[in-house]
Parts: sequence; C-alpha cells; structure tokens
Amino acid sequence: DGQRTLTLSVTPPEEMTVQEALDTLRDTVGPRLKDILPAGVSVQYRGTADRLDEAFAQTGINLILAITILFFILAAMFRSIGDSLLVLLVTPPAIAGGIIALRIMNLFTPQSMDLLTMIGFIILLGLVVNYSILLVMQMRDEQKAGIERQQAVAAAIRSRARPLYLSTLTSIFGMLPLMLVPGVGSQIYRGLATVIVGGMLVSGLFTLILIPAFLRLPPISLSWTKKRQPGRLVDNQGVPVDA
Repeated sequence: DGQRTLTLSVTPPEEMTVQEALDTLRDTVGPRLKDILPAGVSVQYRGTADRLDEAFAQTGINLILAITILFFILAAMFRSIGDSLLVLLVTPPAIAGGIIALRIMNLFTPQSMDLLTMIGFIILLGLVVNYSILLVMQMRDEQKAGIERQQAVAAAIRSRARPLYLSTLTSIFGMLPLMLVPGVGSQIYRGLATVIVGGMLVSGLFTLILIPAFLRLPPISLSWTKKRQPGRLVDNQGVPVDA
C-alpha cells in the first residue's frame, strides 16, 4: 500500500508442522515484536501462512458442502427427509469424538490441526454414515414386511450389530499404526488417523443407542383435522331455520 516493508523469511524445522510454526510466530513472537516496533508499524503473515488459512477455509466449506449433498442424496434414496436427518444424527458425535481424540493426543505428542487432519473429518463423515444407513434401511424393510415398529427396530439391531462393530473395529485397528507407531513422516498422517479413530469409537457407541432411540419414536404427523363447528340451516332468503 505504498509503505515501506521489511520481509522476514522463516523456515520451520523438519519436525515442526507449518501450523505449529505459524502459531508460535503469532502467539509468541508477534506480541514481542509489537512491543519493540514503533507506533504505526503492523505485522502481516504471507506466503505459506496465507495458503494454509485459505486451505482451512476451503476445507470447512467442503465439509459443509459434503454434508448438504449427502443429505439430499439420502433424502432421495429413502424418499423421506426424516430418515435422512436420522442418518445424519451420527455425524455430530463422530466429529466430537475426533476433536476429543486430538485433544488427548496433544497431551502426549503435539498434533496441530493441519490440512490432512481436516481431510480426516471428511473421510470420517463418509465412514460413520454407512452404519446408520444400514440400521434405518433394515428397520424400514422389517416394517414393510408387516412387523410392528418396536419389533422392527429390535430386529434391525440384531441383524446389523455384528457387521457394524466388525467394520468399526477393522477401521480402528487399521488406523492405529498410523496413530501410535513413531517413524519418519508419521506426524504427517497422525492427525488424520487420530480423527478417524476417535470419531469411529464415539460413533460406534452412539449409533446403536441414538439411532434406535429415534427410530422407536412414533412418526410425527404434519396433518391435522379441523373441528366441525355446529351450524344452522337457512332457507332461500337466508333466514335461519331450526333443525
């Protein structure tokens, strides 16, 4: 903007992610620079820092877009907006599980919210939704066969619980080496694996509790009947006639 500038290039060490280096510069170095520099001087972060912020914003938009597209696809598949919302109920617990797992990982090994970690949430979304789809579809199939709602939910759980937990455990144990085993380059995928493991654990616990609980609720009827008001008979001239 026509002002004099001074460019300082910072290269973080190999064991430090770009997000960690940027947080250190903003939280530790930045306040000290503001105390030293004269009034009217501002500090801005460019280059990789800018691209990282843009990547985070774009990934967040992609996550919202993925949920929206998934909602419409499920609504078309089930032909019911209610069933589509039921399937998506497992996504908030899964996302919360991924965040909690990252917090726990930070107690032992510093793990920043980098781009691959954000992509892990999108992958997690596609994994956890499959299980609730199986439960809802099985329950609706049982109802089409003439089984009462409560019994249909119980039958769906009995038939789908074992494959649900087998696939959940397969995904968790498949990601554990990336999450726990140290090595060169392991920190790159550690965040992604941590998000998937934490989200799958929490969603695995909630899927067979949350979804059946909502399936057992009676359907909400959006129609209503208008009560008939007692009226009086009238003749051709509009004069009331007692019936």
